[in-house]
Amino acid sequence: MKLYTYDPAPNPKRLALFMQYKGIEIDTQQIDMLKGEQLSDEYRAINPACTVPALVLDDGSVLHAVIGICTYLEALHPEKPLLGDSALEKALVISWNHHLFTGLFMAIANVLRNGGKSFANRALPGPLDTPQIPELVDRGRLQISAILPQLDAHLANHSFVAGDNFSFADIDLLVATEFMGWVKESIPETCTNLLAWQQRATQALQNP
Repeated sequence: MKLYTYDPAPNPKRLALFMQYKGIEIDTQQIDMLKGEQLSDEYRAINPACTVPALVLDDGSVLHAVIGICTYLEALHPEKPLLGDSALEKALVISWNHHLFTGLFMAIANVLRNGGKSFANRALPGPLDTPQIPELVDRGRLQISAILPQLDAHLANHSFVAGDNFSFADIDLLVATEFMGWVKESIPETCTNLLAWQQRATQALQNP
């Protein structure tokens, strides 16, 4: 297997922390997004979606969705499960991953990609050049401000995002809260449960 990634970016960081927690090591090549290497002919031949990360399997198959890569690696390395043990746990983790990706990651990305000059005509990742929509900046900030109190309320009764066990859902939220800093957003001091969770999740990640 070979992994193509770019460590500073949020999506690659989700996978990197997943692998770090489980002790998985894979031959890796960095694709420098600041230099536009994800759009090069060489990388397009590997991953036509022009996104990172991408995992090329030994049979030539390419996985380029983080949740798909993690599902594959979890099956190969079931120790220290991050996608749940029981059928219900698995469903909860995946549901929370989806909720966080659509409700928080995309909101942050909309603020970043539709407001930053460096993303002019690159408002969406991938091979297609897309114009910025400035109105999506305000909408993204509105979404961020709405979901954080919801998460805070949820974490008042749960140790971790998907229940009592640290999971990939917690990794996703940790990365998302860091990603918020890219658009000068942060967890409000009033979200005490969310701030307490952040400390618990960070400790759990560092001490698998």
